[in-house]
Amino acid sequence: MSAEVIVIEAIGWAAAVIILAAYVLLSLGKLEGRSYLYQWMNVVGAGGFIINSGYNGALPSAVLNVIWAAMGLFTLWSVWRARRVARGALP
Repeated sequence: MSAEVIVIEAIGWAAAVIILAAYVLLSLGKLEGRSYLYQWMNVVGAGGFIINSGYNGALPSAVLNVIWAAMGLFTLWSVWRARRVARGALP
């Protein structure tokens, strides 16, 4: 197994751990669904899955994770914007 394949596999496993940890923490009530940490864990995890599944030719998984990451980024943006509006920083 080449170093490239090992790195890609490690990225995939790390992504799985991150997304699973995010879900467990959410389920245990340790994180809120609209928290920055939860959303960043999903975005980073999805990014790892995009790399791993794209490399391995699993296009449905890669596309799903592009959408997953986009949803996380959109949620991060909307939470950031809502908090700025609540502080009076934005109209």
